Amino acid sequence: MAVNITKTSAEYLQAVVDMGSNGIRFSISSLQPPTARIMPTLYQHREAISLYDAQWKPGNPERQTIDDNTIAAVVASFAAFKRTCVDFEVPTTNITVLATEATRTAPNSEEFRDRIKEAVGWDVIMLAKEDEGRVGAMGVASSLPTVSGLVMDLGGGSTQLSWLIKDANSDEVRMPNNGSISMPYGAAAMTRRLAEAEKAGTTAELKAEVQKAVKDAYANLNVPTELQETARSHGGFTLYLSGGGFRGWGYVLMSQHNITPYLIPVINGFKADRQQFLGTEAVKEAAAATLTETDDAAEIFRVSDRRASQVPAVAFLVSALAQTLPDIKEVRFCQGGVREGHLFTKLLKEVRAQHPLVVATEPYDTANTSGAITKLLLSALPKPDGRQNQRDVYSDVFTSQLLDAFANLIYYHSSHSKDLQASSAIRSTTTGILASVHGVLHENRTFLALLLCQRWGGNVPPSDSTFKKGLEAMVESPYTLWWINYLGSIASLIASVYPAGVSEHNAGRVGFDAAWDESGKGEAEIKLQVVFAKDVRAVGFEKEVHGVEKVGKKKRWVGGRDGVGYKIAIELRDDAA
Repeated sequence: MAVNITKTSAEYLQAVVDMGSNGIRFSISSLQPPTARIMPTLYQHREAISLYDAQWKPGNPERQTIDDNTIAAVVASFAAFKRTCVDFEVPTTNITVLATEATRTAPNSEEFRDRIKEAVGWDVIMLAKEDEGRVGAMGVASSLPTVSGLVMDLGGGSTQLSWLIKDANSDEVRMPNNGSISMPYGAAAMTRRLAEAEKAGTTAELKAEVQKAVKDAYANLNVPTELQETARSHGGFTLYLSGGGFRGWGYVLMSQHNITPYLIPVINGFKADRQQFLGTEAVKEAAAATLTETDDAAEIFRVSDRRASQVPAVAFLVSALAQTLPDIKEVRFCQGGVREGHLFTKLLKEVRAQHPLVVATEPYDTANTSGAITKLLLSALPKPDGRQNQRDVYSDVFTSQLLDAFANLIYYHSSHSKDLQASSAIRSTTTGILASVHGVLHENRTFLALLLCQRWGGNVPPSDSTFKKGLEAMVESPYTLWWINYLGSIASLIASVYPAGVSEHNAGRVGFDAAWDESGKGEAEIKLQVVFAKDVRAVGFEKEVHGVEKVGKKKRWVGGRDGVGYKIAIELRDDAA
C-alpha cells in the first residue's frame, strides 16, 4: 500500500540551538500535524566545543573568561547553522538559541552573547537554574509515553534533580513549582573536582558534600505522597536519567548487557535495574579499557574518549546517589533534554497527550482502518479467567496503543518481495521506518518488531536469524513471546481476508470469539471460533487458519514441547450475517 508522507511546511519548522557545557547542538525539527508529538528531526549537528573546558584550564583553580579562539569557533558554527536554516527555509521567528550553565556563569557571558548576536542576529536566551531544570524535565516527559518517578539531568557543569508525573493519554505534566534543584556536579565539573580531591586526599569530604547536597535537594523537592506510595508498592522509585553524562553511562551498560550485542542502538527508552545501574566498578573498567587499548577491540558504541574519561566521576556521583536517595528500583534513560523540552512545551496539551508509537505509525494506515483491525485482534484474545496467572500476562503487554500501532503497520511491507517481508518487518523498529521515532520504550520496539515479523510468517533468512533470536531473548516472559506469535498469526489471517483494509463496504467478513477451555487431558487451551461471512467462507484461507493453529502445537511452543504455550482448538463457521 502506497504511503504519502507530506512535505513539512516551513511554518512548522523549529530550529533550536542548545548551547550546553560540553557541546553545542544544532537541530531543525518539524511540529507539523499529525506527527508533531514525536517532533521529527530533519537536521541535527553537534559541535564538540566545550565552554566548560574553556573556562576551567588544567592547573588553574580559578574560572577563566571564554577565550577568543573558542568564541570564534562558536561564532563560525552559528554562521554555518544560519546558512542551513536558510536552506531549510526556517522562519527567523522560529529560531531559538538556549544557553545553560556554562554560558550563564561565564565571567564574560555578556560579551560572548553579544558576539553571537553581532554575527548572526540571534538573541541568546539564558536559562535560569530553575528554568533549565523545568525545560529538561519536559524533555524527559517527551521521551516516553508515561513518566512517574524521580528525574536527574546530568550536564557538563551541573546536574538537576526533580520529580515528574505524566500519565498515558493525559495532557498534564506535573513537576515541582520550582522546576528542579540544581547542583554544581555536572560530568565535567565532577571530573575536575574528583581529580583535585584525589590529589589532595579529600575524596571522603567530597563524597560527603555531594551526599548532603543530594539529600537536601530531595528534601526540598516535596515529592508528592502519591508518588512515594507508588514507589513503596512497586519496590522503589523509577529514576529517569538524561544528559550526556548519564547517556554515556547507559551506553556502557548496553555494552555489558546479557544479550550481546544489545540489539536496540538508541539510548532513549533503555532500562536497567538497580543492580546493573549501580555496578560502578564494572562500568569503570569497561570505560577505562577504551582509553588504554590500542586497537578497536575495547571501543564502546557512542562512548567517546571524553565520555569515557568522565566515567569515574559519574561513577562517584552514582555511588553517592545510591547511598542518599530513597530506594531506586530501576532507571530509564532518556534522550530528551533542553532541545526536546523546548519543543515539547510548544505543543498543544492534547498533542502532548498522544502516544508516540501511535502517532508515528498513523501515517501508514492509508485505509484508515486500524481501529477496526485492533478490535478484531482484541476479540481473538480470550478474556482472563483468573484460574492461571500466566493467562493474564497479555493484558499488560498488549495495550490498545501497541495494538493500534501494530494495526497501522500490518500492510506496510506488502510491497516487499516475499523473501524480504518478515526480515524487513523485524528490522522496522531498529533500523527501519520507526528507527528515528522519539518517545518509544525498548520493550515496545521489541514487541512490535516480533509481531510484525510473525504477521509475515515469522521465517527470516539466516542473516536475520540471530537478530530475531536476540529480540526474542529480550522478551522477559516466555508467555508474552507466545502471545506475540499468536497475535501475529491472527493478524496474518485478518490481512488475508481484508487485503486492502477494513471499510464500511467489507466489514463483517470475519470475526473471532475466543475463550478459555480445557483439553481432554485437563490442560488449559484456547477455544477460538473463526466466523466467516456467508459470501466469504473459509475456503481459500486454510493456510492462514492453519498458521494460527500451528502456534498452539507443542513443538512450536516457546521452548519446545516442554516449554510455554497453549493448544488452540479452532472452530470454523460460515454463518455470519
